[in-house]
Amino acid sequence: MSGVELQEYLIANGHNTPMIFITAFPEDRIRERAMRAGAIDFLSKPFDEPRLLECVERALAMRQDRPNDP
Repeated sequence: MSGVELQEYLIANGHNTPMIFITAFPEDRIRERAMRAGAIDFLSKPFDEPRLLECVERALAMRQDRPNDP
């Protein structure tokens, strides 16, 4: 199962876990699929640490605004 498939599975089963994708093999079609499914961001290695921290902060803020997962 790929990361995007896992993301889609979790969403389909009612989980609201914010996801940040980090990959060494960026593909536009996979990035678009992940972002459409609600990913916080899709980072390519090597990534910029401040950008990663910004993504984590957004994920944490979103997590506080959402109800708990089942």
